[in-house]
Amino acid sequence: MQTTNFDSYAKKVVVVGAGAAGMMAAVTAARLGADVILLEKNDRPGKKLRITGKGRCNVTNDCSVQDFLANVPTNPRFLYTALSKLSVDDVKDFFENAGVPLKVERGNRVFPVSDKAADIVSAMFNECKNAGVRVLFNKKVLGIEAEDGRVSAVRHSGGVEKCDAVILATGGVSYPLTGSDGDGLRFARKLGHTVTELRPSLVPIVEDGFVCKGMQGLSLKNVGLKIVSEKSGKAVYEDFGEMMFTHFGLTGPMILSASAYLPDIGREKYYAEIDLKPALDDKKLDARLLSDFSKYANKDFLNSLSDLLPQKMIETVVEMSGIDGRKKVNSVTREERQRLCEVIKHFKINLSHFRPIAEAIVTKGGVSVKEIDPKTMESKLCQGLFFAGEMIDVDAYTGGFNLQIAFSTGYTAGENAAY
Repeated sequence: MQTTNFDSYAKKVVVVGAGAAGMMAAVTAARLGADVILLEKNDRPGKKLRITGKGRCNVTNDCSVQDFLANVPTNPRFLYTALSKLSVDDVKDFFENAGVPLKVERGNRVFPVSDKAADIVSAMFNECKNAGVRVLFNKKVLGIEAEDGRVSAVRHSGGVEKCDAVILATGGVSYPLTGSDGDGLRFARKLGHTVTELRPSLVPIVEDGFVCKGMQGLSLKNVGLKIVSEKSGKAVYEDFGEMMFTHFGLTGPMILSASAYLPDIGREKYYAEIDLKPALDDKKLDARLLSDFSKYANKDFLNSLSDLLPQKMIETVVEMSGIDGRKKVNSVTREERQRLCEVIKHFKINLSHFRPIAEAIVTKGGVSVKEIDPKTMESKLCQGLFFAGEMIDVDAYTGGFNLQIAFSTGYTAGENAAY
């Protein structure tokens, strides 16, 4: 983590948004001598941060810069400088030094040992207070004022804050009930910035049909997943892990990750193909079926699969196989058994569209990176205006990458706003 020396003049910096990016920006600028005010429309900090990772908070991903950027599909090069200024190791050190021990789990995902996102929020907020940041809650920002091409003040519901620099860290438009309702993007537009098309990323997917509804609430673990383009017949995404059926379609870690690979869903047709038994090849699966069929030889076919499949899936799998569920197991033919194997290894669900952007974990799109200096996060159009976090047109896959982006861009903006 780099430090910088300044002259005796303390710049007045206003940070808008007390989320991951905003708090990191605020504490960084304050530690470097700036007079920092942090404005938050909610009555407490980190409202969205508290619910990330199902309340556990996947802080970052413990990987190399190259691997990190490989997980950033949108404008990865923009992040080189920010990641060098505040690296993955720097973020880990920040929280360890703030009294939050961390652990690394599957896929290099980093979580607090406590599994409590609230501990991450508390640590960041305490660091802000310790650095001298003045935090004003329940303050809705109404506008950013600029004079002669430079920011001069922030108008909010409690008054006006004259300032030398403004850091906008208000998030995208996902989870609007947490405060991410697009205010910052509107301010950016008014100051002349281009905001690219806003789309959901890391979002559940709605099925085209009614396969999933009968399996609502069923979670699958250790299954294989492919998302296949109907047009090309090629897989655009492959993964192994967890997913869940809902009344509308599919969700869970693999599905959320897959959504980031499907910018044209709705315009182009895709289907999900689930391998329910990835540890068994076709030959071994057939042998397993023969064993189970021998065990349940005199039962109806519908009642012979409970050792192999979750109860909620059996009726659907039987229907997809085309085998009469009331047929006795000892009468199931070899051809029918092969059809059953095909369904189990290639369980197909047609996909329709994403759930609304308000349900997305991340907003794809934002302030154009062409109009932001990647070395400082300062606007190229308006002096003293900085951006951090999700409102920039940069997004990543699941695994802690998006929070690291928030921390790194927040740190870079805070450091340079304090100049």
